[in-house]
Amino acid sequence: MPAGTISQAIDPRGKVRDTASNKLANLRATIDKARDQISSVCARLLKQTRTVRMLQYANATFHNDRMVLPLKAEHRGRIPGIIHRSSDSGATLFVEPAEAVELNNSIVRLRQSEQKEVNRILQALSRLVHDNTQSIASTLEALAVLDLITAKHRYGKQYECQCPDVRDDGVMYLQQARHPLLLDLFQSDDEADRRDVVPIDVRLGDDFDLLIVTGPNTGGKTVTLKTIGLMAVMAQSGIPIPVAAGSEIPIFRKVFIDVGDEQSLEQSLSTFSGHMSHILDICRRAGRHSLVLIDELGAGTDPDEGTAIGRAVIGELIKAGAKTIVTTHLSALKGVAYTEARADNASVEFDVETLRPTFHLRLGEPGNSNAIVVAQRLGMPGRMVKQARAYLSDRHRELQKAIEGTLESRRHAEQARREALSARLDAERSRDEYEQQRRDLSAEQDEYRRWIEWINHLKPKDRVFVSSFDTDATVVRMYLHKQTALVSAGAMEMEVKLRDLSEPAEEEEEPSARW
Repeated sequence: MPAGTISQAIDPRGKVRDTASNKLANLRATIDKARDQISSVCARLLKQTRTVRMLQYANATFHNDRMVLPLKAEHRGRIPGIIHRSSDSGATLFVEPAEAVELNNSIVRLRQSEQKEVNRILQALSRLVHDNTQSIASTLEALAVLDLITAKHRYGKQYECQCPDVRDDGVMYLQQARHPLLLDLFQSDDEADRRDVVPIDVRLGDDFDLLIVTGPNTGGKTVTLKTIGLMAVMAQSGIPIPVAAGSEIPIFRKVFIDVGDEQSLEQSLSTFSGHMSHILDICRRAGRHSLVLIDELGAGTDPDEGTAIGRAVIGELIKAGAKTIVTTHLSALKGVAYTEARADNASVEFDVETLRPTFHLRLGEPGNSNAIVVAQRLGMPGRMVKQARAYLSDRHRELQKAIEGTLESRRHAEQARREALSARLDAERSRDEYEQQRRDLSAEQDEYRRWIEWINHLKPKDRVFVSSFDTDATVVRMYLHKQTALVSAGAMEMEVKLRDLSEPAEEEEEPSARW
C-alpha cells in the first residue's frame, strides 16, 4: 500500500530515511565517514599547542558545511589551507586546513549524489501516489466519514445523548430534550459556575398536529421552538441528540422556522411585514411531512387583526397536515385548541412568587402573561389592580374560566400518559436486556464449540498461545484424559491446563520499502 511504503521511506519529520534505498544508505555512510576523518584532522590540529595559540578559540566551526578553524588575523598563512571568510571586525580568519580540503570536496560531491538519489526516490514515490490517486481519494473520503462518525460519538458521549427511534407515521415524542447550545454554555469545570439545563417533554403528531405555546416573556417559548427544531435536524443528520431513552422522531422532508425580527430597510419591510412574508411562504410550501415552527404568531400589529390572521394561518397549516408549533402572546389564540380537533395548548411555567420563569413546558395547559399578577407583586396599588381586572374583556374572562374548568382533568390525563409511557419503556428495556443476554450467551456457546473443535484437532508441533504464561508455545503431547497438554516454550517444557490454550496471533510481514 502507498501509505506503508511512504512511511517506510519518509520519517515523521519529512526526511528521506537512510534505508529508503541501498545507494542512499551507502552514500550517507560514506559522508559520515568523511566527516569523521575531517573531525580527526581538526582534533589533531587542536591538540597542538602551537596551533591553539594562533586561534581565537580552541574549537572548530562550520562555514557552508565545511569545517574551518578560527585563526587570528595576525597569524595569516601560519596554518596551510584556504581562507573562506573573515569576521566583521577582521580580527578572525576562518581557515579550512589543507589536509581537510579534499575530504570536504568529496563530501560536497557526495552531497550532490545524495540529493540526486533523494530526488529519484521522491519521484518514484510521487509516481506511486499518482498511480493510486483514485484509491487514495477514496481512502481520504472514508477517513472524513470516520472522522465525522467519531465526532458524533464524542459529542453524544460528552452530553449523554441518545439515538431516538425513527418513526414513519409523523409522530414526534421527545423526553427530557435539552438545547445543545445551553448544554455547552452551562457546562463548566468550576462546580460553582455549573448550571443545569431545564429539559422539556413534548409530543407532536399523535393526538394533535399543532401546538400553541403561550406564557410570559423570557419564559422559554423561543428556546422551546429552537430545541425542537435542532432535535429534528440533528437526528436527521445522524447526530445523537440530548434526550432521554425512548424518545421518538419522524423524518421531516422540510423544516420551516420563523424566529426573530424580520425588519428590512432595503426591502422597506416592517417587523410585521417581514414575518408575514415569511409565514405566507411557509403556508405555500408546507405539507404532511413538514415541521413548522413559528415564533410570536400574530405579533406586530393590532391584537384583533393579529388574532384573526393567526387563526387563518393555523387553519391553513392544520389543513396541510404540517406538524406545527407556534408561540404567541394573544390570549384569543388559546381558544383554537378547543375548536380544532388536531390542535392543543401548552405553556411555559412562571413562578408568581419569585417572578421568575421555571422553563418547564406543560402540555394541555394554556399559559398566561401574568402581567397583572406581576404588576401587583411589584407594588401596583390594589385599586389599580382592581381597575385593570375590570378592564379585561368578558370574552377574556369567559375563556379563562373555561380553561380553568378543564385544567385539572388535563393534568390527570397528561400524568396518566406519562406513567403509561414510563411503564412501556421499562418493559421494552427489560425485553432488550433479556435479548442482549440471550445473544451474549449464544455467542459464548458458539465460541466454546469452536474452541472444543480446535482443541480436538491439536497435535504435536502445533503452535498455541498459553494465557497463564502470556507466551506462544509448541505442543509436545496432548493429555485429553487429564485435560492438560505438555508444551515447550524456548528451552522449557511445561504441562498446562487445556483451558489456558488458545490460537496464537498471526504475525504480519512488513512490506519492503527499498527503492
